Amino acid sequence: MGSKVGVSVSTEHTYQGHSDTIFALDWSPDGRFLASGGRDGTVRLWDVRSGTCVRILHADHTHCVLSLAWSPDGTYLAVGTTNGAVHVWASTSGKLVTTYRGHVRFVRGLSWSSDGVYLASGGDYGDSTVQVWEALSARHCATYSDQYRVFAVRWLKDGTRGARVASCSFDGQVLVRHFGSDEQPYTTMHEHIGPVYALAYHPAGQPTTHDPGSTEYLASAGQDATVRVWEPESGRALCTYCGHSQAIKTLACSPDGLHVASAGDDQVVHVWSLVTGQPVALYRGHRAWVRSVAWSPTGASIASVDDSLVHVWQFERI
Repeated sequence: MGSKVGVSVSTEHTYQGHSDTIFALDWSPDGRFLASGGRDGTVRLWDVRSGTCVRILHADHTHCVLSLAWSPDGTYLAVGTTNGAVHVWASTSGKLVTTYRGHVRFVRGLSWSSDGVYLASGGDYGDSTVQVWEALSARHCATYSDQYRVFAVRWLKDGTRGARVASCSFDGQVLVRHFGSDEQPYTTMHEHIGPVYALAYHPAGQPTTHDPGSTEYLASAGQDATVRVWEPESGRALCTYCGHSQAIKTLACSPDGLHVASAGDDQVVHVWSLVTGQPVALYRGHRAWVRSVAWSPTGASIASVDDSLVHVWQFERI
């Protein structure tokens, strides 16, 4: 699905402070703060109302920040780096709580379990594993090594057979595994052509026209410039969005589960309606390819990053 987009919306705010490329972005659950991290080895917390940087976390002086994830209650912020370490910080005090060192290099993906107990992390170059561990103790729980170069991970809410972890990789696979089970991945989605770089997830709870009885979905995107939406429990394909002209590197779903934002090498942020299968908004203004996109918890704004700028766009349904 998909068509040419006729709407272009100007930026609402830009935040500048990083000295080099930003790779990761995440919005705090209460919507008050944006966290950004990148090549300069710092994580900056931005007050969304004032646009000011209220805290700088020096995650690593010699390695880049590649991934960020707030805990579900906003108490902690997990930070993945190029040397394989994952740091967990207390968001209020800025105190380092623990560091997980199970990966060898490049932690591209981070995702918390819904109860805030576990973190799933994905390794890229020289690692190629998905690992699950206790967030505050750094106790290792599981390692999955059946993909090549993991780019993103998402913790899914419990399905009919327990807790699940989704991941995507360079070899074109999207896998959904049972955590705590020795079974092989019970769902494999492999319709993408080429590497899959991004995942977005929304649990059941909001009706859509695709499946009124169950609206849990997992979106994936990659080198083939398509966004594919799946029912993760069964692996059934729901729809495919086509509209980007180049590879898609990042995805985010709206809080109400009705829209998906996608961005990448073509320097444009698209917003798609999951209900109608049509694009609804287009955001221009990036100077380089878009590395990360995040939707505010209220659904009113979308943040995205390219080089060293954080852009915040007002989302208005067209």
